[in-house]
Amino acid sequence: MASLTSPDLGALQGANFIIRAFQKNQQIGTPVSAADFLLSPAVQQLLRVVYADPDHAFSASELAQRTKQAPDVVDQTLQHLVTSGILARQKVPADQPEAVKADRSFIFYRELRSIALKSFAAAEPIRAMLRAKFKDSIVRAFILGEDEGNVIEVLIVHGAVVPDQAAMTAACQKLSKTLHRHLQVHVISMARFNGLTDRDALAAKLGAASTFEIIAPKDTKAQLPVERLGLLQSAKKKLAALSRS
Repeated sequence: MASLTSPDLGALQGANFIIRAFQKNQQIGTPVSAADFLLSPAVQQLLRVVYADPDHAFSASELAQRTKQAPDVVDQTLQHLVTSGILARQKVPADQPEAVKADRSFIFYRELRSIALKSFAAAEPIRAMLRAKFKDSIVRAFILGEDEGNVIEVLIVHGAVVPDQAAMTAACQKLSKTLHRHLQVHVISMARFNGLTDRDALAAKLGAASTFEIIAPKDTKAQLPVERLGLLQSAKKKLAALSRS
């Protein structure tokens, strides 16, 4: 006989909190992005910081400073996140303020981290930066995942216009501070991208389940590089032109 198990109360509370956050966004007319269907902007800002360093214990004042939110808003949001099981309170000395960190045992921990990476914690801000500063050069862009040190790996493919290296470095460093994450960025040409083989490390990473595209060819107006013809193709083209003359 199959046995019935009772639902996880913390998981149910977490799901209810997510639904209430979405309903609140709808009521106040907040612009909705992919993650807004699940998490309120206040929750997104807190989780962006916490998930950047999930094993660090954060005080409410530290989170308020990093997210630039009012202390009362942070306190209220933390209470919901702790009650929902998304965050866990930590034991601290009596003379230290209360602290919280990500609860890795939360039933939807991996799913929430994935949602965060694919939206507010990485994909959306990186995409926005590339479109704002390098729209004339970026043809494709991918997030290749994050490592155990919470470093986000990014692959950028440029077209005919090569992005300025100094400008790209400065933009990524500035964004890294905003995300509270280190970024490992690869910038390659379209020709290099198209020429990747199974022996290339980047090709293996592109084929991994953790990889997802944040800028596709249809999303950009960047000019593609002019295709260089080989000697045989060039000769055939010239012969075809002569035969028509």
